[in-house]
Amino acid sequence: MSLRNRYVLLADMLFIILAVMGSYLLRLEYVPDFSRYYGLSALWLIGLSLLIKPMVYYFFGLYRRLWVYASIGELKLIAVAVTTASVIVSAFGVAFYSFGWLGIGFSRTALAIDWLLSLLFVGGSRFALRAWADSRHPRRSGEAKKILIIGAGDAGALVVRELQKNPQVNLQPIGFLDDDPAKQNHQIHNVPVIGKLSDLAKILDARPVDEVVIAIPTAPGKVVRLVSDVCRLKGVPFRTMPGIYELLGGKVSVSRLREVDITDLLRREPARMHEEWIGAALEGRRVLVTGAGGSIGRELCRQIARWQPDELVLLGHGENSIFEALLELKADYPALKLTPVIADVRDQQRLNAVFAAHRPQVVFHAAAHKHVPLMEINVEEAVANNILGTRNLVEVADQHSVERLVLISTDKAVHPANVYGATKRMAEMIVLDAARRTGKAFAVVRFGNVLGSRGSVVPRFKRMIAAGGPIQITHPQMERFFMTIPEAVHLVLQAAAMGSGGEAFLLNMGEQVKILDLAEDLIRLSGLEPGRDIEIVFTGIRPGEKLREELWEGDKTYDKTAHPDVFRSTGEDLADAETLRAALERFAALVAASQPEAIIDLLDAVVPGSAIRANFRPIDVTDVLV
Repeated sequence: MSLRNRYVLLADMLFIILAVMGSYLLRLEYVPDFSRYYGLSALWLIGLSLLIKPMVYYFFGLYRRLWVYASIGELKLIAVAVTTASVIVSAFGVAFYSFGWLGIGFSRTALAIDWLLSLLFVGGSRFALRAWADSRHPRRSGEAKKILIIGAGDAGALVVRELQKNPQVNLQPIGFLDDDPAKQNHQIHNVPVIGKLSDLAKILDARPVDEVVIAIPTAPGKVVRLVSDVCRLKGVPFRTMPGIYELLGGKVSVSRLREVDITDLLRREPARMHEEWIGAALEGRRVLVTGAGGSIGRELCRQIARWQPDELVLLGHGENSIFEALLELKADYPALKLTPVIADVRDQQRLNAVFAAHRPQVVFHAAAHKHVPLMEINVEEAVANNILGTRNLVEVADQHSVERLVLISTDKAVHPANVYGATKRMAEMIVLDAARRTGKAFAVVRFGNVLGSRGSVVPRFKRMIAAGGPIQITHPQMERFFMTIPEAVHLVLQAAAMGSGGEAFLLNMGEQVKILDLAEDLIRLSGLEPGRDIEIVFTGIRPGEKLREELWEGDKTYDKTAHPDVFRSTGEDLADAETLRAALERFAALVAASQPEAIIDLLDAVVPGSAIRANFRPIDVTDVLV
């Protein structure tokens, strides 16, 4: 027990005595010969209360809490603890009186009054600590910015409470906007709800607002876009709370408010979490992630770490990225056993040694070469890493009795028009064939473009805007599926937890988004105007690109799963084991002989729906840089 809570215990013992004596005085007032008739029973009741009540309070954790952060939950706990203690004391008191141990006078009504006084003293003393702590917050320095908050729900109330507790940040909430009619003209933490979201422009004109905060972590893109458009027109800066996937395992505070990013405009309704499935698959297990230094791999490690695996092995061939991931995870999860491993999936002997040393039970395979134009001019590397590396990993995983393996795949694996997509489809075939042969829970998860990942479109557009433009887009009708990194990884973990073996899971990514719309939104978020401040130019479709991607093939059927945003393929094309083995041997020979043309022909022959040769043309460096 801390020193501070020892003082709380001493105060409780004083209040116990006061409650018993107060209950007798309130019940009996000034009865003559009080000590003669009731003195003995009062002393017994004080003794019983001093013996029993502190132990009951300790059992309920009343001495293990920081009461400066007390809330309604703690008030309920106090009520339960005080009631339990009073019932026990009352039972002993009545029993002792029936044995004649309490003298000739005993007031049963005083027991009820003692309960009320105990509730008042114990609860009041602890919330007095909370009130005292609130009164000691530092004062604002200088004139505070006036903040308008979008959303009067739990998140909005949390933002107001944090701003009130931290006046040193010089942000003063002046009102809420919320579309819920029941909240209109009401107050939350003394801050009024002054209108609906549609009133934003009118309120910005009528009131001195310095900044707008979007406090709706589940806000759809259209809401964020509406706020961003109005604020941009009115010249008012705005921020947003992190989305639900960014909040997983984290703590919300004023410091987590950030500028609105392009990913907020694409925000969809959050997927429901079936946490018990993920926990059952990861908690207490030894987990290995390949490509752990990459964008997807690192986010996988972040979310896996929340589930307290027995060990998390970070495998990658880039020592700097693995080191950075290790530093971040160690800071956030100091008790977690983390093992950094520098290795290449193309080195099967090294993989064998790693698996023998760490005996992983669950493997996530995120290591891949994924840059489409670069893989068109580095065909051998794409095959060596994405196909032969996956073969090595799957074989080693099978030999070392890995229970569950998940391959991170892509929508470009469907009717592939480029080397990258075809190699990922081959990787899918390897994993699904192993699941069919071994009966193990080896599965594939397929999704589209991930915003913010290394080499993706948003960082490139930001660099172009910073340089003054132009933004280069290949075609005005180019569309892609998009997800944020945390959202994609969240659904990967959900799918992985559901897999029993041989499934290809597809993630619901909503509607495809035009790259042109994405670029224009990002320009406006930067406080500029498309065409006027930043020019957009069209460079033509690059080799291997399609105007629209596909998550599934039209002639295949896909079943719903227990998760509404995850679907299961029921008819993926698989080569027989012998044909697949022969193709892999041929790929290895062609890579060793450095014959990219023959590799492309073999990919088209082996991969279902592959049309690389039909879309292939020589690539120069300008195709890579667009």
